[in-house]
This record gives sequence, structure tokens and C-alpha cells, in this order.
Amino acid sequence: MRKARKLKQEAKYHIIARANRGEMIFGSRALKFMFLDVVKKARKKYKFIIQNFCVMGNHVHFILQPLKNENLSRIMQWILSVFAMQYNRTFQYKGHVFYDRFISKIINDFRQYVATFIYIMENPVKAGIVSCPGNFEFSGINYLRKGLYEVINPPDNTIRLMFPGISCLLLSC
Repeated sequence: MRKARKLKQEAKYHIIARANRGEMIFGSRALKFMFLDVVKKARKKYKFIIQNFCVMGNHVHFILQPLKNENLSRIMQWILSVFAMQYNRTFQYKGHVFYDRFISKIINDFRQYVATFIYIMENPVKAGIVSCPGNFEFSGINYLRKGLYEVINPPDNTIRLMFPGISCLLLSC
């Protein structure tokens, strides 16, 4: 029997969803855009905030906060299942696209929030994809820097405190 997911009304969560068998389901720009288009549609269907994200080749990270009367599991189930159906239809596959359930960890305090935000931001750097986090096209930090707010929410006061001058963040990399 699997462990019950810890949920807390209007909490912020670090979400991780991994591809089945470690496959590179987000291996191309088109597939990453396909996933982000699903997230955009979910934002019209459900009320939630995304404060950071990163779409890697075989997994995704979010800092996601369901708003009042929304359910984290319902939001993520919708995003992952709609993407899986599109992915399977595109490649004429059948079966699971994502490995097990998505991982969710409640972010309890400011220090944990900052650590999670930076961990997600630096994921493509640690993977050797880019040398500067702001240069990774499929990251929240890149979307924030460019003012693209269809996937990610505009920076709140927490992010502005962490990164004064967010619009010019990491331009010097």
C-alpha cells in the first residue's frame, strides 16, 4: 500500500515528475513546448501559482501552489495525463509515460523555499546543459527574465527580495 500524500491547504510544493524508465520524453524543444502548452491549459482550468520550473530531458521540477479549494493531485494528474496522452498519440505508443506518482514536498519556510528555488534554477547547470541558469530556455528563471507569464506567475515579493532587478537577472552570464 502506498504512502498517503502530505497535503496542506494553499501550501507551496516542490514537485518532481520523472519519465518512465528514465526515457528522454522531453528530449526535443518541440516536446518541451508541448508539455508547457499543457501547463498553460491547466492554468486556465485550475487555480494555482507556479513560481519556478525547469523542464529537463527526462523530468520536470515545479514550485507550485494550489490556490483556495484546489487540489494538488487533481492539478498534477491532469497535467501529466494530458501530456501522456498527447505524447503517446504523437509517437503511436501505449502505456505509462511517467514513472510512478509525481513527488511532492511541502515547502515549510523561507529558507527551504530559497533552497528549492535555487536547486530548480541550477538544475540545467549541474547537468552540464548551460553554464548560466538564465540561458536555459525551458526554465522559470528564463521566463521571469523575459517577462513571459503564461506558464510562470510574475515574481512576487519573495522572489523580488531574493533577486532584486529580476528583469535583468543573469544577463551577465
